[in-house]
Amino acid sequence: MVRMPVVAGSFYEGERGLLTRRIEECFTGPHGPGRLPEGSPGDSRRIKALISPHAGYIYSGGAAAHGYLRLFEDGRPERIVILGPNHTGLGARLAVCDEDWETPLGVVKYDRALGNMIISQDSFATRDCLAHGREHSIEVQLPFLQYIFPGDIQFVPICVSDQSWEVCESIGKTVASLADDMDILVIASSDFTHFEHADVARQKDYQALEFLEQMDPKGFLDFVHQHRISICGAGPIAAAMVSAKERGAVEFNLLHYTNSGAVTGSPESVVAYVSAEIV
Repeated sequence: MVRMPVVAGSFYEGERGLLTRRIEECFTGPHGPGRLPEGSPGDSRRIKALISPHAGYIYSGGAAAHGYLRLFEDGRPERIVILGPNHTGLGARLAVCDEDWETPLGVVKYDRALGNMIISQDSFATRDCLAHGREHSIEVQLPFLQYIFPGDIQFVPICVSDQSWEVCESIGKTVASLADDMDILVIASSDFTHFEHADVARQKDYQALEFLEQMDPKGFLDFVHQHRISICGAGPIAAAMVSAKERGAVEFNLLHYTNSGAVTGSPESVVAYVSAEIV
């Protein structure tokens, strides 16, 4: 089975040529890093986890490009796990979709070997594609990955409905334990504060980011929950940091922070976007 794209033509262009040009504009445009990922990928492979936004590319694509340029320069990982929030409420609490995924740039294959190990070793993980059927948070990461690492890519998509510390710590440690024998990159897909004035969003987000800068995933998740901050992928972010720390990561680097008002011109009701690495 192949999971067909559900936000092609809305969150990003639905035709290969147009989508490629859009991604390149994300890199070279006013909100991106200002250059394309050209030449051969790097070979250092220091990045254990990446945080990337998942709104329409016109709004968050520039922020996402900062992270994907760093990933390109860092090197191509052997395996990829993408953790995304569940916006629809459908499906299992920690849903692993065991299907290949198609985008206008081609098919991204499901990493069956890694996915099976995650499901067998994590008591919360369930084989379930229903949670992914109408969910965009993981899908929008794939064209960027296909662009920076052309050719066959494999990944494990995990939709996180239950963003409790228990579940997030569990999946983070499970992935980390498997990384003892393989090179795994974890991508946490998340937007930050939603539908607040840009100044309010920045204040809330930077307070939450302080916990990530201190490498404190539980403190971050607790702060977001206690203060009801509308960071939709707080759980995936916490899980990604747990996984990275278990593997020896010691540093959180904020690569870019912006909001939709940078595109619309209005600061009144924005969605904020973060691109960051954990090394």
